[in-house]
Amino acid sequence: QVQLVESGGGLVQPGGSLRLSCLASGFTSDYYTFGWFRQAPGKEREGVSCIAGRDGSTFYADAVKGRFTTSRDNAKSTVYLHMNDLKPEDTAIYYCAADSFFGCGSYASEYDYWGQGTQVTVSS
Repeated sequence: QVQLVESGGGLVQPGGSLRLSCLASGFTSDYYTFGWFRQAPGKEREGVSCIAGRDGSTFYADAVKGRFTTSRDNAKSTVYLHMNDLKPEDTAIYYCAADSFFGCGSYASEYDYWGQGTQVTVSS
């Protein structure tokens, strides 16, 4: 059974940092593409970043470019989202998603597998 479990969310002050983790189980995740998405109240789910399985290519949304970095540790079946210089507008539920297509994708419809989400709140 495919399962994605996010962790690492919480409350942080503006300018602070968090590292989200996404632990994958139930499938061989080494060659899967993983995406990070977020959804703020009243807004649509948006793609934040992606890391491809086969070539390691990455994608970042303009809103987070230069502040967020995604990485993966295949030995631990875990993908990370390192978030620095957090802003109040980064407040959202963050979701991890996975699928087996080649390259990166920033649209939620491209992914079949989803985690339950973890809340990130940026506030003073």
